[in-house]
Amino acid sequence: MNITSKFYILGLAVAMLVASCSQKSEKKEDQTVAETGPWSQLDSIRGLITVPEFPDKDFNITEYGAKEGGKALNTEAIAAAIKACNEAGGGRVVIPQGVYLTGAVHLLSNVNLHLEEGATLRFSRDPKDFLPLVRSRWEGMELMNYSPFIYAYQQENIAITGKGVLDGHADMENWWPWCGAKHFGWKEGMGRQNPSRKLLHEMVHDRVPLEERIFGEGHYMRPQFVQPFECKNVLIQDVKLINAPMWNLHPVLCENVTVERVKIETLGPNNDGCDPEACKNVLIKDCYFDTGDDCIAIKSGRNEDGRIPGIPSENIIIEGCEMKEGHGGVVMGSEISGGVRNVFAQNLVMDSPNLDRVLRIKTSSKRGGTVENIYMRDVVVGTYREAAVRFNMFYEEEGEHIPTIKNVIVENLQVKDGGKYAVMANAYESSPVTNFQMINCRIDGVDEVFNVNHMKDVKFENVLINGEEVHYEK
Repeated sequence: MNITSKFYILGLAVAMLVASCSQKSEKKEDQTVAETGPWSQLDSIRGLITVPEFPDKDFNITEYGAKEGGKALNTEAIAAAIKACNEAGGGRVVIPQGVYLTGAVHLLSNVNLHLEEGATLRFSRDPKDFLPLVRSRWEGMELMNYSPFIYAYQQENIAITGKGVLDGHADMENWWPWCGAKHFGWKEGMGRQNPSRKLLHEMVHDRVPLEERIFGEGHYMRPQFVQPFECKNVLIQDVKLINAPMWNLHPVLCENVTVERVKIETLGPNNDGCDPEACKNVLIKDCYFDTGDDCIAIKSGRNEDGRIPGIPSENIIIEGCEMKEGHGGVVMGSEISGGVRNVFAQNLVMDSPNLDRVLRIKTSSKRGGTVENIYMRDVVVGTYREAAVRFNMFYEEEGEHIPTIKNVIVENLQVKDGGKYAVMANAYESSPVTNFQMINCRIDGVDEVFNVNHMKDVKFENVLINGEEVHYEK
C-alpha cells in the first residue's frame, strides 16, 4: 500500500468515526438500535472464544534429530518431539532458526508447534511424504486423501505460533499443476484432479461410505496446508504462510478457534486464506491476506456431505484484517450446504484492483442451506474489481435445494474507487435475498449502481453512490 492510499484510508476511518458519533448524538433512536441491535451479541460471542494455554515446557526438534538446511527430511524427528510433548502433558515443540524440510506434521493434544523468528518449516514436494491417507474434507466433501501438510484429528488444545514461516513449497511445477489449469503449469499428458473431483462428487451423491472414498496416489487431489479436523481449542498466531498447495487455513468441524496476526501471501490455484468449515465460535483477528482465491471463505460442506449432517458455521468474528488480492474479501460459500449464521465483520481494510468483491455470498440449488445474520461495518476500501456486495444463488450446478439468504446488514462501508457495480444479486424469485440493508455507506467510482433481480425488504439509508443518494426500488 502506498503512502497516498494509507493517508486516504486513515482519513476515511476518521471521517467514519466522526460521522458515526454525529449520527448517534443527533438521533436518539440510532443509539437505541446500537444498544439492542445485532451487534449487541458481539461481546457474548467473543466470550465463548478463549485461547488455549500450554505448560511452560519446550521440546526443541533438534534434540530429536532434526537437521537444519532444507535438505534432510525431518518428519520423524518432528513427530517424535510432538509425541514427547504430548506424553509429558503438553508444551511447545520448537522449530528453531533455520530451514527444516518435512513431510506431514500431525499435531496432538496440548501441543503448541512454535516457530521461532527466522525459522522456516518447508514442506516436501514428494506426495509420498503425505501418506498414509487421512480423513479429510476436500471442497466440502469427505474422503480419504493425502494428509494436509499440518493436520490434527480429534485433538484438543493445539496451536501453531511464532514469527516463523510455513512454506508449502508449491509452484508452477509442484502441486499447483494438479489443478489442471495451464496457467498454473498443467500440460497435456500430466495428471490432473478433474476426473477424481468428478468421481468424488458422484460418491457424495451416492452416499458411498467414507472408507470406500479412497484417493491419494494417482488421483492428484491437492492436500490443504493446515487442517485441524474435529478439534477443540485451536490457536494459530503470528506465523506467515507462503506457497500453499491449496486452501491455507482450513479448520473443519472445530469449536473455539482463534486465528490472530497471521500473514498469508500465496497466489496459487484455490489458495483461499482462511476457510472455517462447519465450525463454531471462531475469531479471525488482525490478519493479512494476499491470496489466489477468497481471502476468508466461511463454509459448511458441499451438497449431501453438508446438508445431511446439517452442521452450520456459526458465531464467526472477523476484525482488524487487511485484504489485498482475492476473489472476495469476506465470503460465505460456495460449499455451504450446512448453512452459515451469525457472522460479524468489522474494522477491515481492502484495496486491490485484483480483489473482486468486498462481501460475497455464493451458493446454488445444488447446495441448498441458509445464510443468515451476516453483519459488516466500518470497512474502508481503496478499490475492487466487480461488486462491493454480491449475492449469487447460481454458483456452478443447479439442483432441487433452493438456498436462503437473509438478514445481511452493511454499515459504514467507504469505497474510494469502486468497480463495475455497487450491488449484484442473482437469486430465485421463490427465494429472494431478504432483509438486505446498507446504512451510512459511500461508494465512489462504480460503473453501475445495481445488477440485481430478486430482493425484498431492502433498506438503503444514507447511501451515497457516485456522490448521489441511492434508494433501492423494486
